[in-house]
Amino acid sequence: MSIEWVNRAIDDLRAWGRAHGVDVDVDEVRLLCDYASDYLGVEQLGDFESGTFEELLLSIYPRKVIAPPESAPETLAAARTLVDFLQSSQAVAGRSAVRMRATLDRIEPEMPAALADTSRYGMAKSIFSAIGPESLENPETLSPAPAEPAVELCDCPGCSPLPAVRLAPRPRLAGAARAVPILRDAHRLAEWMLTGGRTPTVKGLLRVRDATAATGALGVTGAAFLWDLAAYTGVVDVAGTTIAAGEDFGPLDERGDDDVLGLWSAAVEFMVEKESNGGVTGLAALDEELYGLCDMLYRAQVPVAARVVADYLAETGLGEEDLDLDAAVARLDYCGLVERMDGDLLGLTPLAVWGLRELYAGLGMEAPEASDIALAGGRELIEALLAGVPTELAEEDIVRWLARRPPEDAAAELLGAAGGAPAVARGIAVTIVDRLGPEAEPAVRAHLADPELRPHVIHWLSARGFAAPPLSQAEVLWVSVDMLALAISAADEDPEAFAENMAASGPSAHMIEEMWRVDHPDVVDVLDLLGRSLPDGTVAKAARKAAFKARSRSIG
Repeated sequence: MSIEWVNRAIDDLRAWGRAHGVDVDVDEVRLLCDYASDYLGVEQLGDFESGTFEELLLSIYPRKVIAPPESAPETLAAARTLVDFLQSSQAVAGRSAVRMRATLDRIEPEMPAALADTSRYGMAKSIFSAIGPESLENPETLSPAPAEPAVELCDCPGCSPLPAVRLAPRPRLAGAARAVPILRDAHRLAEWMLTGGRTPTVKGLLRVRDATAATGALGVTGAAFLWDLAAYTGVVDVAGTTIAAGEDFGPLDERGDDDVLGLWSAAVEFMVEKESNGGVTGLAALDEELYGLCDMLYRAQVPVAARVVADYLAETGLGEEDLDLDAAVARLDYCGLVERMDGDLLGLTPLAVWGLRELYAGLGMEAPEASDIALAGGRELIEALLAGVPTELAEEDIVRWLARRPPEDAAAELLGAAGGAPAVARGIAVTIVDRLGPEAEPAVRAHLADPELRPHVIHWLSARGFAAPPLSQAEVLWVSVDMLALAISAADEDPEAFAENMAASGPSAHMIEEMWRVDHPDVVDVLDLLGRSLPDGTVAKAARKAAFKARSRSIG
């Protein structure tokens, strides 16, 4: 990825355009140059050939760029401007420029169809198309089928701004890096080679016999890849058939935070940016798109359904009998890059987010860090937690947020933000407030007059021995619906577990029959959930009847 020559070329192009009165679509030309550099080995303007444009516009663009078919004329116009500039600046000869223009004329009618052909999409494009702009607000709405492209974005470095990301505390990141299995195994293999007096090939590669022996002796898989990783990250120095302990050789548990994170940063660069030929996951098709996958997860900041990745791999030619996505994801987890989340979703590990941000910064890209959530208000904390923060990071956010303010202030901020909010936001606020001690009592009691918070406030006061009014029957029904509304997402993901919980401690049949009267925005959804989930057929039928009554009341 040669960003420097592209930047110089764009500066020269701007100057040429001003001097010749040419309106230059700089962003589109930069994209052409970026992709030519990243995928076609173009290292300077003079490397462009007529075949370069054919590969770019009929192969690379359809695979990588999320743009509607009707955008093809704009891209072709930018390509023609680039050819004019190449000829005018004498970067290419006149005959070459003529061939380039002929190529652009020939492929002009083909490009719109190529952009619209979903079978040509790469993983990053397939994933972003499947997510869609509307789905970024709710990771549970991810669709497995690519939607019609709706935004002109791409996944190349520097083409679109990176979002601000929240990073885990540095000590926790370093601790996680020390535990990454692939780093530990790379160290073990390097030590095994050094102490055993073994030597690599003249090209510095692991010999086949040593790879086989290492698999048996160390219990590792992909020993050749581990060796390349150890050499790239400086764990071992390799010069032909000579090897020595590298600067980063030594037990990870004895390394400082900066050292181990530096090692992890180099490992991410090797695994994600470099060609690994199936070494990371064992699936060449997935490894070829690993940068795109990680980049899109980073940019979208929402988990992606595993089935989206599976659908893409199937389109690459891997048959069902060849595709073991579970094994591939397990390998990515082994590498510290991707982890499974609730509902069979895949997301970057906090360590991978940090490593990718380091990679982007090294490429000269602006990779902003989000502000510290502990300094934000109660509403911002709730919104951040709703965005799908990993459990461990969410817990740290809550602890740090509470530590920065007195209990009474914390309760006031959270309950103030919960007023009029959806049930799930209210549930987060009430759950955090439930951690607070008696010092928060004045702020909690102040919300007794709020009909949505009143039942929760009464419960909080009673549990701590404070004077509190009794809950009315209507309030008992309301808070039951409110708490069940929080379980809707989890119930959809694991209906059997929800049914078991309801059988053991769910509301009584009499209470369910009366729930339709509750003035709660989620009452129909809650009753529908109970109607299809409760194992007792009679109680489930009562829930369905109550749901019908609630709908009828709403319609009326």
